[in-house]
Amino acid sequence: MSRQNSDLAQTKKHLRAPNEVMDLKRLGSFYPYKLSFMRKLMRKVMQEQWRINLALFNLDKKGYGEAIYEIKTPSNCYHFVVFANFLDPSLRTDRVIAEAWDLTVTLRHGSFDPTELESLRKNVPLQEKGRMTAQSLVLSRANKSSRTFEYVINQLSSGKQPSIKKINEVGYLYRTTAVYGSGKFGMADWSKIKMSYADFTEPFSAEMFSCFMIRQFSLDQADHIASMCAPELSVRLDDNIKRYFGIGNATGLGMAPFLIKHPLLINSWIETREFALAQVLSHTLPNNNTLHIFSILMQRAITHLNEIATNNESQNKINCDASQALSSILKWLNQEKVNLTNWQQMIQYVSDNYNVEAQELINTILIEVHPEEVLALENNHDIEEIYELTPEMKLLNLKKIIENQYQWALQYDFKSKNANAIFWYRSEEKMEPRLGDRDFDNGAEKEILIGIARAVEQCYATITALPSEMKINNVAEFVFAYPEHRHIIRRIQTMAKTKYGEIQANLLDKDVLPIHLLRCKLSFFGVGKFDPKSRLWVRNTMFQGAPIVSDIGTQYKDDWIFPVMPSNESSKGNEIH
Repeated sequence: MSRQNSDLAQTKKHLRAPNEVMDLKRLGSFYPYKLSFMRKLMRKVMQEQWRINLALFNLDKKGYGEAIYEIKTPSNCYHFVVFANFLDPSLRTDRVIAEAWDLTVTLRHGSFDPTELESLRKNVPLQEKGRMTAQSLVLSRANKSSRTFEYVINQLSSGKQPSIKKINEVGYLYRTTAVYGSGKFGMADWSKIKMSYADFTEPFSAEMFSCFMIRQFSLDQADHIASMCAPELSVRLDDNIKRYFGIGNATGLGMAPFLIKHPLLINSWIETREFALAQVLSHTLPNNNTLHIFSILMQRAITHLNEIATNNESQNKINCDASQALSSILKWLNQEKVNLTNWQQMIQYVSDNYNVEAQELINTILIEVHPEEVLALENNHDIEEIYELTPEMKLLNLKKIIENQYQWALQYDFKSKNANAIFWYRSEEKMEPRLGDRDFDNGAEKEILIGIARAVEQCYATITALPSEMKINNVAEFVFAYPEHRHIIRRIQTMAKTKYGEIQANLLDKDVLPIHLLRCKLSFFGVGKFDPKSRLWVRNTMFQGAPIVSDIGTQYKDDWIFPVMPSNESSKGNEIH
């Protein structure tokens, strides 16, 4: 066996079992990590030194108007168009049914053409009701955090920097309520982006970059309004404070079905994350330097968790328990590090003594400590999402696949009321996913296929109950007789070749927590600081601690995981003359 094959075999020994990784509660305990999309995007922007400049900044003294940013990469150019309008506070809502927003934006390919501005003025602020062209990659909108925005303007215009502790209560000036891409409303579809725009071939990278630019505009707008309010007295936001500002996000059920409808893609994301962890466990050993870095990151994570502000009691308890667990693990590590000969010892200790939240925090930190092992996995491997039926497969073989790989789905009793209590559907008004109660709500006949466990169980029950006289031997004959099972069989046959991808939970259960699905997907985006508003939607923060545009071209330290409050609140050197 070659050295490369031997190393690969060693890594695979450390891969965790699907029934451990794909547990819904564990997925809902994932944290952003080294290969999360925002981290990858910022490495690209900083290493390639993208040039981002204002081509137009036509804002009045209250910050209303339009701005155009031009973006030049080594291979292409784009422009980012912003419309900032007055919004009656009574109309400000995070719900998808909103009709107006404080901010509407689009990311477009090519240099800015002033002749197109009037058309953009008419369409971008309309969002879903407008019409975009294939020159646009992303369409988005955002609302102010009223209390933070007004507070920051008042502080800057009076010559003072805002209090970091006050900023920490929210963490952003704006939060996005939708970020659309991949061909919606006439924009460039995913196939065109992959083929023509090499800068954004990573999943959701154009969307993430748009969020980064909204964050940048929010900072530029705040400086502008303060300077207009008090030209002689005002100061600009301190750069350290600017970096601590993120961009907020409100995410609801619309994101949840994605994890179910794209299992091959999800398998790729999770397999990469698990492979990164396995690579560290199999090819690195703790030493004084890595143990020191590990301890520093653990202390930072503890501080980060303690600083998260949320009124959600359950989330507060999760954060508090996780912080206490890390403190306890850190104490153990300091006592046992002289006896620590491999990382697996620590992983085993944490697994034996702490819950999944603490376990996934430790995994995230461990991945961070060994960038050389992890960044080797960074290159995007394009996933062809093709789900094919294999009609010639023997029915007996299909039955064995279900028994071996979908045993988790056969454990539920869907004849019980609670196991089949809810259904997922799309609202007619906005085509957004919703949850219905089978006992009270109409429309169960229009449910979308989210209950994978039930579909597998029903298919399996049909196979096992086949009368012998039907003489059905293969899948083709079976789906001809029972066409209602065609879609789930195609999925089973496709996913049988993968390790991860299927979330091993009954998503139709009365007590299911969709927020676990949201947090899982958001962790791969790079989102942190979760603030649940119900079991169905959550506010969170993106790009907190990340570089700002003026940092491009400087030495980049890719270490903004677990952002904590900066200590420097001085306005010295930021005065406007």
